[in-house]
Amino acid sequence: MTRGGREKTRDEPERKCIVSGESQPKAGLVRFVVGPDDMMVPDILGRLPGRGIYVEADRDALEKAAKKGLFSRAARQPVKVPEGLADLVQELLARRVVDLISMSRKAGSAVCGYEKVKEWLIKGQASLLIQASDGSERGREKLRAPKGPESLISCLTAGELGLAFGRERAIHAALAAGGLNDRVVEEAARLAGLRGANGKQVGEIIAGKDTKDA
Repeated sequence: MTRGGREKTRDEPERKCIVSGESQPKAGLVRFVVGPDDMMVPDILGRLPGRGIYVEADRDALEKAAKKGLFSRAARQPVKVPEGLADLVQELLARRVVDLISMSRKAGSAVCGYEKVKEWLIKGQASLLIQASDGSERGREKLRAPKGPESLISCLTAGELGLAFGRERAIHAALAAGGLNDRVVEEAARLAGLRGANGKQVGEIIAGKDTKDA
């Protein structure tokens, strides 16, 4: 498992992290390219032109890469690194997760609110449970991830989760099977790595009452 909380699979393309020197699935890494003025640019979507430079989706790894000049070494030229690089990548990843959930909502594949989420869980409509990291522990304990550790995400704040549903705040959300589920899980795993969760907020079983009794 990568630090971002994802299990490695044989079929995933791998790239080498410039910090650890280890090859890992691309989905658990953050890609960078040399942009204008020789500035390192985080390529969250993996679409920017240029030779990719990869760092594990982990705050310590990003900070080490910035401080130790590892980007310049990998690029084989002097490059500039944005100040507060780890915070920048975290912000971009959080925005990406929110956007994906919002897209799922618009497609009718996501709901929020305790009662709606509870209903989806009881009926077996939910394949992924999302809970705000700053929600009350008592409230979160009333719902259980539908398919075990891999079906819970809790690395977003209530404010961030609310953005995906056009609300000020949201504590509970659920996604239906298919659609953007895999992408949401992958991006949330990378975000968890930046927030120091390392799997605790992606793939953690919520202890508490069974959904049918909540």
